[in-house]
Amino acid sequence: MTPSQSRSRSRRTPSHTAVRVAHAVLGGLVAASWLILPPARAGADDPAAVARSAGATAAPAAAPQDGTATGDLVPPLVAVGAAGALAAYAYTRRRRRATTRTTPGGDPEVVPLHELDRRARQLLVEIDDCVRVCAEELSLAADRSAGDAIEPFVYDLRHAEAELAAAFRLLQRLDEAEASGAIPAEDDTREILEEIVARCQDAGRRLDEAAPGFDQIRALERNAVAAVESAEFRFREVAARTPAAEATIADLHKRYASATSLPVVGDAEQAKDRLVFATFHLNQARQYADRGDGAKAAAHLRAAEGALGQAADLVNGVDRLAGELASAAAELPRALAAVEAVREAARRLPPDRSAGLVGQLGHTEAVLSRVRHERAAGPHDPLDALRRVMEAAAGLAEAAGGDVPDGRALALLPARSALAGASCFIGTHRGVVGSEARTRLAEAERLLGPGAAGLSDVRRADNLAREARRLAERDVRAYGNPAGGRGGAGAGGAVLGGILLSDGEGGPMSYGGPRTGGRRAASLT
Repeated sequence: MTPSQSRSRSRRTPSHTAVRVAHAVLGGLVAASWLILPPARAGADDPAAVARSAGATAAPAAAPQDGTATGDLVPPLVAVGAAGALAAYAYTRRRRRATTRTTPGGDPEVVPLHELDRRARQLLVEIDDCVRVCAEELSLAADRSAGDAIEPFVYDLRHAEAELAAAFRLLQRLDEAEASGAIPAEDDTREILEEIVARCQDAGRRLDEAAPGFDQIRALERNAVAAVESAEFRFREVAARTPAAEATIADLHKRYASATSLPVVGDAEQAKDRLVFATFHLNQARQYADRGDGAKAAAHLRAAEGALGQAADLVNGVDRLAGELASAAAELPRALAAVEAVREAARRLPPDRSAGLVGQLGHTEAVLSRVRHERAAGPHDPLDALRRVMEAAAGLAEAAGGDVPDGRALALLPARSALAGASCFIGTHRGVVGSEARTRLAEAERLLGPGAAGLSDVRRADNLAREARRLAERDVRAYGNPAGGRGGAGAGGAVLGGILLSDGEGGPMSYGGPRTGGRRAASLT
């Protein structure tokens, strides 16, 4: 059994356990009936007992009457217990079949595998959006609420995040197996997809159940005026930073190679677009709050808050990249020294071991020469140079059976930069980004998270993060320009960012799961 299969089966354990318990209860009751019924019947059929029950004295008759009453009670008790066990078994069977069977007015039929795959991927996107929105709104609530008041909702969100991460991990393993040609058997694939569906449903249900309580804590409808004032203050902060972000992008273009600033080249413009959208909805929220219409004020406020959060992320992304490039430029000499140390160690190996390293040594020399030339020639991309140097060092060290000095620490900088950039892009374009990019991003986050291993994990996370960005950009290009619908100025970008749903006719998103997350949509008119 493969690891993915074992995890899939472990997720289904509760259902199997329930079935086994039902079987055990039924078997135990049947066994008890065989043990109890014979003595009871013997007591009833004993001629002496019958004679005593019809005899002269009351005292001898008392015992047979008790025995007969016990025998009369056992069969109904056994029947009730057996019926309960069978009902539990039938309920468990129905629950197990619920995610893979459909009953459109007829006998249950197995859902086709491709349809189950589509459903699993759709749920992953849906729950990922819910988790992102919940984290955003929970952060806003934490600024205005006591820590103990929001703690239960933090716990609910952490539970949903854990379920979502496990579901993404399952899909990543399934995708890896298919990419390598080792496609699992249909039953195993079905089990994995069922588990993804079950985990997503559990996460969504947990957030849906928490949504009413969260509304009571945040109380946007009751405290609309104060909440609008807080959002307006945040708007002024982000708007003041946007021109500086534009200047930073222009400076990056001058100081580094032209491709270096491509990841953020349009971010300042997108931030301004989100601010235009936020301006419209803040004005609407203010008007409705002044009229005392808390429901509509809250709906427009949530739309504005979502846009402000994405505008801040886009501006922060520009500043973050500028800092990462400066750090990479400072670390590049240390990385060059590390790869030179690995090269010298490889050259000192005995001839029988170094003979097989000729090709790898040649590649390493070429990388070193190219990077040195780029540094001397003028503007270059220090993050890309650092990445290439560490790839060459890791490849040579692996072939020679050695280690790269400070290799993991040096490789972390480009890997974390790629991860942060992909996460920001997917988050600010989540309205159109599919499951594939999100799955690669989740795997990169896992590899760079707590307990991450060595250099190999960091390199793989770097590759996955960059793949996630490429896949997300592909999804955005395929989607084109979204319509704004009734969302007002800047609504096209809000649809792209998942702030408004259904081409501006739905949303805004709030804390909650798939059932409750869009509960304020009707008030956004």
